[in-house]
Amino acid sequence: MTQAAPTAVPPAERGATRIADRVVAKIASQAAREAVGELPEGGAPPQATVVVHHDVARVRVHLELDYPTDIGARCARVRRHVAERVGALVGMEVPEVAVHVERLHPVQGAVHGRTR
Repeated sequence: MTQAAPTAVPPAERGATRIADRVVAKIASQAAREAVGELPEGGAPPQATVVVHHDVARVRVHLELDYPTDIGARCARVRRHVAERVGALVGMEVPEVAVHVERLHPVQGAVHGRTR
């Protein structure tokens, strides 16, 4: 009697990898820092929270920006970069990155108020 050679178990059936929400949040925070660039004087670094369900991460980023700035363009850059980095580093789909601007910091020497 000859025994059949053992068959290899496909990778998807060998086990599972679970990445903690706090790890994904740390990656998202770092990605937001990269996208924001230099922090405003006295500003706090971006912070992120995530909710992971299966292989889908929904991210919420809280950040502070300098003023004046193009808030919409900077937030779009943060959303794009966070989604790309989280997707690339942890292999999760990121359908939503909500950006909350918590505070604006006036730039030294910037003109404030109305001008004509």
